[in-house]
Amino acid sequence: MNTGEEHKIVERAYKTIAQTSHEYFHYWEKHVFLHWSWWLSLVLTVLPWAIWWKWRDKERTALFMFTAFFIIIACSWLEFIGVSLGLWYYSGKVIPAIPSYLPWDLCLIPVTMTLLMQIRPYISPFKKAIFYGALTAFIGEPLFTWIGLYIPVHWKHIYSFPIYVLIY
Repeated sequence: MNTGEEHKIVERAYKTIAQTSHEYFHYWEKHVFLHWSWWLSLVLTVLPWAIWWKWRDKERTALFMFTAFFIIIACSWLEFIGVSLGLWYYSGKVIPAIPSYLPWDLCLIPVTMTLLMQIRPYISPFKKAIFYGALTAFIGEPLFTWIGLYIPVHWKHIYSFPIYVLIY
């Protein structure tokens, strides 16, 4: 394939993506923005960090912020891949232009992980990772599926378990 043909194929793909994003924005504006799922998602974006700010180990704030930053990068990257491959999608998004669910990747996961790291520090991190993976994959994800914010298409909650354990 020559460069001109490749360029046209890529250009068509990006135009399709732009058109789909435009259509989704109009859907989001009419059916999600300021509806119950949007408000819940907004609360789930702000509340975890407010809780973290109050309950964090103030002497180790920098360490936990660095840890949270790593978790956010890892989760956002994996989320982007999963959504892009059509493995799952979200409703009630706070911001329509981000393919992943902002409260999950940038708030709930890093905050709960860093808080769990602070609770009972003498417990083995491996045991905490197993606990966290089970809690998130088998309680958190099904709960978000039940309320309609997380829609797995070609994904099962069991697949998430080892990923959460590894991230922890």
